[in-house]
Amino acid sequence: MAGYRGASSSAAGAGGGAAAFATRVLLLLTLLPLALAAFAFVLQWRGGMRDPTGTAWPADTQRFPGMENSPLGSSSSGGGGSYFAVTSASGSSAAADCAEILGRSASSHGISLYRGWSFDSDAAITPKICITGSTSASLHQILPWLYYHKVIGVSHFILFVEGEAAKPAVTSVLESIRGVKIIFRTKELKEQQDRSRIWNETWLSGFFYKPCNYELFVKQSLNMEMAIVMARDAGMDWIIHLDTDELIHPAGAREYSLRRLLLDVPDNVDMVIFPNYESSIERDDIKDPFTEVSMFKKNYDHLPKDTYFGLYKEATRGNPNYFLTYGNGKSAARVQEHMRPNGAHRWHNYMKTPNEIKLEEAAILHYTYTKFSDLTSRRDRCGCKPTKEDVKRCFILEFDRLAFIIASTATEEEMRNWYREHVVWTDKDTNLKLLRKGVLTRIYAPMAIIRGLKESGIFTAAVTSAKANSKVKSSNSLENKSVHANVTAARSTTLNERGSHNSQATARKVLEMVDIQEGAMPPMSPPGFLELVESALS
Repeated sequence: MAGYRGASSSAAGAGGGAAAFATRVLLLLTLLPLALAAFAFVLQWRGGMRDPTGTAWPADTQRFPGMENSPLGSSSSGGGGSYFAVTSASGSSAAADCAEILGRSASSHGISLYRGWSFDSDAAITPKICITGSTSASLHQILPWLYYHKVIGVSHFILFVEGEAAKPAVTSVLESIRGVKIIFRTKELKEQQDRSRIWNETWLSGFFYKPCNYELFVKQSLNMEMAIVMARDAGMDWIIHLDTDELIHPAGAREYSLRRLLLDVPDNVDMVIFPNYESSIERDDIKDPFTEVSMFKKNYDHLPKDTYFGLYKEATRGNPNYFLTYGNGKSAARVQEHMRPNGAHRWHNYMKTPNEIKLEEAAILHYTYTKFSDLTSRRDRCGCKPTKEDVKRCFILEFDRLAFIIASTATEEEMRNWYREHVVWTDKDTNLKLLRKGVLTRIYAPMAIIRGLKESGIFTAAVTSAKANSKVKSSNSLENKSVHANVTAARSTTLNERGSHNSQATARKVLEMVDIQEGAMPPMSPPGFLELVESALS
């Protein structure tokens, strides 16, 4: 028993000694790094040791822009200093560098992304893209629209202006921007268009001599016909008809660029179809749609059929159609001989049926009825009676007809309630569901670009430059007259089919093809539920 206790005591002593040794070793391993770190800190603090990377920076190296007010930038640089303590010869030059690099706007303290961009340089641009449109919008709407498209690659604009857009305060600014041609709706222009070959053809005849939207549709087609001649004379590769409440969204390209998108189109393609997305506003007090609207309803061409079928009722919200207005998109066409418009949404050719493709990701963003005042503005420019029968003479699309009647007969409070019920997306649960299903989508790129342009002072600079160079207005006015003369001459050659003996066979062929032309493509609503069912069963 005694032997057993002795053995146990010696074993316990040996175990205790091993544990004490292990504790000392762990303590030593813990204290040694701490001691070395403290030693190194003391040496560096006293100047006894330098950061070897600091020797790569010369003593006269300027401070990084923006560091002058930071603790790192303001630390003493005597004797060589550390990696971050870079000396500066001039604090003001560093501030200037910062403003240059970040493009900080003088009027606002936000970061400006576009300061220093050359919007006027079009040398060696390929392909050359032209946008044409007819507008009566204000400068507040036209300038962001125009510069946004310049950012994504459009170099030329042919704008037919009237109303607010034709006022000197607007046109003087637009004419001062390189690549912009302004065509006024003068008596001379109307006389030129009255002689257009279109009046003797059948494809647009269903829209002739009708008021409001039908009249606008014919006017747009006549303007497009003239724009083709001007675009061809300017050496353009592509032409697009676009309204000033529409932005091109070049999704699907390798970069956010319309030029890149069209450069990748196969050479045998004559026309590219952009399906349109429609703005889905979430408030009834929108002032600047381009910078306040980010939610859009996708085109049915970009949705699976089962999604479109299954959510049609929720997406329509009691309105006549899936979209409030048109749903057949817009198009870009290669500038070629014998081109003609085929209504505001398509292009055609007298000599052939264009080979077209429809884009799977890119779209036209249509900002329609985004402001409550859009209800009354449509009412004020149309003199039709607010009856169900008479509005059919004036408006092509059903929602426009309903909106006109409401705007003409209801009180402001009734109009506001109707607007919130039919246009504004106030139900957050429905919005979230349709966003998750892909019917609605968020698109931020145009908003970010236009906000960046605004913060850069681009729009203010354009207005200021136009005021400072008032002489440009008179010289451009003379240039505009020469543009009319050139268009008249060009159109005369078009009407005469170049006036040569060899072109007579071409003219005969054109006249033969006119007899079999289909009608112009009007603004069309997306297919309704019953139409889809019928097409699926057929």
